[in-house]
Amino acid sequence: MSLDDIKALTFDTGGTILDWHTGFRTALAETGAKYGLERDWAEIANRLRRRSLSKMLKLGEHEPPAYNFDGSHRTTLDEVIAEHGLDAFTKEDRRAIWWDRAHNFKCWPDFPDTLPKLRTKYICASFTILSFRIIIDTARRNGLSWDAVISCEAIGKYKTLPESYATAARFLQLDPGECCMVACHNFDLDAAKASGFKTAFVRRPDEWGEEGPPDPEPNPAHDIIVDTFPDLAKALGVSV
Repeated sequence: MSLDDIKALTFDTGGTILDWHTGFRTALAETGAKYGLERDWAEIANRLRRRSLSKMLKLGEHEPPAYNFDGSHRTTLDEVIAEHGLDAFTKEDRRAIWWDRAHNFKCWPDFPDTLPKLRTKYICASFTILSFRIIIDTARRNGLSWDAVISCEAIGKYKTLPESYATAARFLQLDPGECCMVACHNFDLDAAKASGFKTAFVRRPDEWGEEGPPDPEPNPAHDIIVDTFPDLAKALGVSV
């Protein structure tokens, strides 16, 4: 099937849509300043993200998940706080980071105006390992109107397990080849393509701050490779 067969765009949301790095880095720095603490907050934010993400990928492979991404954020934050001598952070401080800030992440500025245009031609769904509440709250925070929210929390099988992609397509009542996974991460797109999805790589060079993304070079096998969301729309024949 060609790109003309695409009926739905399924968006990775953490990182591809939401700027988690700035959110976590700022929250950590603000909390540290309350106690006169100085650390490499950008590095700690990235460690928090990297470790919490590792706890989610392929979750449910062997047994039903016992937590969602909010739970992963909470436990991982406690770990990195202990490792960096940040015990002054109170329970309230920690919740303000792992819940309040994560549920109010800002999205990348080129997305909000492009989403409505893409929706004129395609079903646009958040297909994510983030919790339902993170997607609900960040959508309200950023004025996003998704046609659907498909969290792996409901599937019980998390990316990059093939069952997650197959179930997302089934929820939309589409064949996998009628779905296009949109992400800035090769690991997600490669797994989606192996499950029959079309794939679109949208670069997000600032996702990890100055550290840079772990896989900045897209797999050339992806069907679409672009720098911005307006470029994605143009590649799909949507006027911007």
